[in-house]
Amino acid sequence: MRIQHPRHADPLAALSPAESARLMAVMRDTALSRGQLPLPARPVIGQSWDRMLRLGLDPDRGGTPRPLSLDELERRRQQTRLADVLPTLHSGLLEAAEAAGHLMIIADAEGRILWIDGHRGIRRHADGIALIEGSQWAEEVTGTTGIGTALAVRAPVRVHSAEHFVRAFHTWSCAAAPVRDPRDGRLLGVIDISGPAPTAHPTVLSLVTATARWAEGELRLAHSRELDRLRAVAAPVLARLQGKAVAVDPHGWVAGVTGVNPQDRRLLLPKAAADGPVWLPALGTCTVEPLPGGHLLRVLEGEYGEDGAPAASGRLLLDVRHPHHWSLTFAGPAGAWTHQLSARHAEVLLVLAAHPEGRTAAQLAQDLFGDPTRTVTVRAAMSRLRRGLGAVLAHRPYRIADGILLEVTRPDRPRDLLPLSAAPAVVRLRGGQE
Repeated sequence: MRIQHPRHADPLAALSPAESARLMAVMRDTALSRGQLPLPARPVIGQSWDRMLRLGLDPDRGGTPRPLSLDELERRRQQTRLADVLPTLHSGLLEAAEAAGHLMIIADAEGRILWIDGHRGIRRHADGIALIEGSQWAEEVTGTTGIGTALAVRAPVRVHSAEHFVRAFHTWSCAAAPVRDPRDGRLLGVIDISGPAPTAHPTVLSLVTATARWAEGELRLAHSRELDRLRAVAAPVLARLQGKAVAVDPHGWVAGVTGVNPQDRRLLLPKAAADGPVWLPALGTCTVEPLPGGHLLRVLEGEYGEDGAPAASGRLLLDVRHPHHWSLTFAGPAGAWTHQLSARHAEVLLVLAAHPEGRTAAQLAQDLFGDPTRTVTVRAAMSRLRRGLGAVLAHRPYRIADGILLEVTRPDRPRDLLPLSAAPAVVRLRGGQE
């Protein structure tokens, strides 16, 4: 049985909180028994229930969220960029959480709770369900929750009462939103407000989402200041150079150029600075020299392929083992680099791996959306992907470039391949039909 996921508004919205909670409990129990639901579940909730049913999670108790040691908890607190915006998060959420008798929670990208603050009485209740600092609240451990499901879908989520997959959490309501690092798009974690379901207000999700965007804005501003400092250092160095060179920060953001015009404001860099030459998708073979706050990339003359892009040869590894994050690693004679992928780009590369002869825009539109007319959307996505990967991708048709060997590392169970994807080609790959 697959749970229905309608496109219309929440069918429970017109009910009283008590009526809504009772009906959600009936819907959840029906879903667990794989029966016909009296009303369709909200898409984000129904899809999460589907994942938990496939996973076989205990619907009464969930998994066992083993807490971190105090030393490991402190290490994670010190290393996360969420620590840089703690004042922003507190000013945006803590007062509202305490006034409502709720908790403010900050978790990292693995669902590990780093900080909890808020109403003291509710904290004692939270201890009873292991909602404590250091415990893990990823979906595969605690089921459908604000923290876990927001991490899974990488979008703001509210989970209320019996929408929680695990029965022990039915007296709770939670709203969470992801926070990303503006420098590389990496998921830093989520911020969440949780508390008793009877006192939860639907608008809390808007508050949490706005605070997450506010925190990302603070991080973006801090990064802009770092780039300004690098530009001041790099400008006189680039002015004295002859030939082609680019100054970048440690995340590949361009701070200055001479003799070259990169197509994107951010370049893919090797995992670590190398002593010898390295091959970069956008520039070709370069030497990497240190700059205060970044690197100087000196472009060496070499062979170029189609469209004037630097020619490539080597091996690509597409890693899609994890249900929520994916990467592409290139290894060649002059070094290696790793690129974290969005869900859409992971889908595209999976399709291209299954079709080494290449795909037209119409074929990719059919593969991704089930609609061959959506070629404009496909071309926009491929343009963004090719800006980052450069000569690794060829076009007319879209394909992995000649001289590149692509390997795919998949999850052990086919059903865990990009579990959130509804792309027809990915669905077929899960079933072993391609």
